Amino acid sequence: MLRRTVIVGSAFAVAAACGFAVSMPVNAAPGGGACQLNGTASFTPNGPGTSSTFNYSVNGQLSSCQSNVSGAPTSGAFGVGQQYVESVTIQTPTGPQVVQATYAAPLASGAGAVPVNSCPGGQTSGTAVATWPDNSTTIVSYTTASAGPAVNLQGTVVASVTLNLVSGPAGSPSTYVLSGTNPSFPVNDGVQGAVAFSTSDPTPCTTSGGLASVTLQGTVGIGSAS
Repeated sequence: MLRRTVIVGSAFAVAAACGFAVSMPVNAAPGGGACQLNGTASFTPNGPGTSSTFNYSVNGQLSSCQSNVSGAPTSGAFGVGQQYVESVTIQTPTGPQVVQATYAAPLASGAGAVPVNSCPGGQTSGTAVATWPDNSTTIVSYTTASAGPAVNLQGTVVASVTLNLVSGPAGSPSTYVLSGTNPSFPVNDGVQGAVAFSTSDPTPCTTSGGLASVTLQGTVGIGSAS
């Protein structure tokens, strides 16, 4: 049971993308709370459909957070596969220089239940970044498993995630290690929650291209077991 708990939107069970409500218990101790999670999951190069695998990113917001953790943030942003502008050092003829470069977090990946289609069932895994108002971060590694509308979402707070260079001045490092910096959510805290995905048109679930995107709403819990 998550005894010291705040709820954050940090992981996603996208295999439920065809409008299924995802149901999962959040076992918080008295005084725990929740963040409301709203956002969009976008799929590339294809989404859940007749293809057995897919990749996805998530862009969303956290709001109305409550917690029994003193000083825990009350709102924030979360992302999977998003881009971040970071300060890095490059070598120039006049010496070291600090510049800004853009880096991308890895996309999450999924595998679905075919030959029917991969919308109602499958597994996904990825790494999410929660960014809080003070610019601190929490990094979560997660997996999901689903059979029909039932999705099990589990994750763990990790120390960091490695980002890949998208653009920047010549000599910019090819990777950047983004570390979790918010003290409210230390490494090894557990994650679990409930998320619902919806689409106005589930027809692409029967095509090789699959869904392009879905909207998401819900809550996800993070906290320690003691």
